[in-house]
Amino acid sequence: MSLFPLRLRGLKFVPNGRAVLDGVELALSGDGITIVLGPNGAGKSVLLRTLCGLLTPTGGQIDWGGGGFDGLQVGMVFQHPAMLRASLLENVSLGLRSRGVSRRARLAQGEAMLARIGLFERRHDNARRLSGGEQQRLALGRVWLTRPRLLLLDEPTASLDPSGVEAVERIVREIRTEGTKIVMTTHNLGQATRLADDIVFLAGGRVREHAPVRRFFTQPASAEAKQFIQGELPWHVAF
Repeated sequence: MSLFPLRLRGLKFVPNGRAVLDGVELALSGDGITIVLGPNGAGKSVLLRTLCGLLTPTGGQIDWGGGGFDGLQVGMVFQHPAMLRASLLENVSLGLRSRGVSRRARLAQGEAMLARIGLFERRHDNARRLSGGEQQRLALGRVWLTRPRLLLLDEPTASLDPSGVEAVERIVREIRTEGTKIVMTTHNLGQATRLADDIVFLAGGRVREHAPVRRFFTQPASAEAKQFIQGELPWHVAF
């Protein structure tokens, strides 16, 4: 069953009477990297959480390629990923348990993945002792090992140093090359220009613009996007 084209129709999320998502209209293909931009409070993280099933929309609908939501085909990595109090190898192979993979096969695949993300030599270390950048690479490897059709990344490099950012971006590109659709939030406009195929710009809980990355940055169509790119749109929105 295909998840794409993925279409959001009038999607709303209104907790306690405040519209965080206020009628989102969006269509996504199953290819490439879509970067979601917007000021704080625009609804970026909430949008990703509705797509992975962590939040239930208040209104509207999500059409998954004409079928239903399949959690086994959707993965998500957060800004601060959770780590088991266990080895890197146990952590990276965790997602294979629910897929009926034998322990022997899980560990073999886990070791191969740790080699790909540059953490093989530390495979027996406690994952909670890793640096922030190393934990993010491990979290990406863990979800990559399950081969999701759609991968949602919520500010995966927000607290990382330049070397950590570079390592994560390399892994993201490799995942995309293997055919996974990626939807990612970031506040780093430079990162958006490096990674994105297309940009979704959110403001006030709505999609103000959806365009190829080059066109978005060189010829933004909306006033909100122009202000955001120029650094004039406030980062913190008062409610």
